[in-house]
Amino acid sequence: MSEKFKSTKNKEEMDNAGQESAPAQDENVLKETQDGNQEDKDATTGQETQEETLENRLARSEAEVADLKDRLLRQMAEFDNYRKRTMKEKAEIILNGSAGVVTDILPVIDDMERAIANSSKSEDFSALKEGIELIYNKFMHILEQKGLQKISPKNEPFDTDFHEAIAMIPAPDEASKGLVLDCAIDGYKLNDKVLRHAKVAVGE
Repeated sequence: MSEKFKSTKNKEEMDNAGQESAPAQDENVLKETQDGNQEDKDATTGQETQEETLENRLARSEAEVADLKDRLLRQMAEFDNYRKRTMKEKAEIILNGSAGVVTDILPVIDDMERAIANSSKSEDFSALKEGIELIYNKFMHILEQKGLQKISPKNEPFDTDFHEAIAMIPAPDEASKGLVLDCAIDGYKLNDKVLRHAKVAVGE
């Protein structure tokens, strides 16, 4: 067989092989295109799903914010009402806080008025004095029930928390130094709060 014939035959075989492989290449290109379209479709679907998730989360967050805002407004309104009610009650306490004490001492006032009325008719000063003492004791008993305590510190150590020194006098002995030797005016405290310090003379 001549070299020319072999060359022609090989060329025909190569052309036939190229023709046979062309459809396979076209199928591969088509498959790759379809795969690419599917990937784009999946990516688009995933993006839409992600957007829907974000929208749902945003909607939930907005609902939570609205609920918290509503609860805050309710709490603020309740606190404002509480503040106004407390201020009103405080004003009433300040205005009428002494009503209970005044009510309790009304009988004492009645006794004093009767004593004054009878003093002009009676010349028994001893009985008048006894009546005044009874009224005084009744009055002090009522105040003591309200928490009033007298500070009468004679012969007690001087205490600046309860006493006010208005004079220093010589002590009769060494043991009396620093003691209250005389009480000019009694002090008073209400439930352990000093209303008036006792005015005292202290030994030195």
